[in-house]
Amino acid sequence: MAAPPFSESELRFLRALRRRKVRFMVVGLSAAALQGAPVVTQDVDLWFEDLTDPGILDALREVRGAYIPPLHLNPPMFAGGGLELFDIVLTMHGLGTFAEEVPNCVEVFVGRQKLRILGIDRILASKRAANRPKDRLVIPVLEDALAVREAAIKRRHGRRTTRGGRPGV
Repeated sequence: MAAPPFSESELRFLRALRRRKVRFMVVGLSAAALQGAPVVTQDVDLWFEDLTDPGILDALREVRGAYIPPLHLNPPMFAGGGLELFDIVLTMHGLGTFAEEVPNCVEVFVGRQKLRILGIDRILASKRAANRPKDRLVIPVLEDALAVREAAIKRRHGRRTTRGGRPGV
């Protein structure tokens, strides 16, 4: 699966966040696409553990970007520095807290760096919980992608295993 076309400025920002040990994950359809789901999206949703982490502002300064705080009904967002692709996610419908969802992530290489990506099963759970018309349209595609992914994992492991992960008889 080819990664979405991140620009060099977007990759620089992601690297800057990782260097500063800012805890974030890619969520939404962009995360599903990074795992092979045949979906299209116009943005990359980033979910931060703590939006007040000073590392975020340091990373933004490094790439000449800016943080725009929420105003009325507008959510917080990034501007400048070629960061328009990124959306800030405040909550994920139907899921636990950021810390509770970290174990449900996979790491995917984007270029030469690893990114924490929310698993397709959890993206699917969030889409079901949000239940917006656009979410209902993509649910069957995510279900199929999850089934294909799980079948591939079973084929890769070959032998059946017992509960503890040991080979079965």
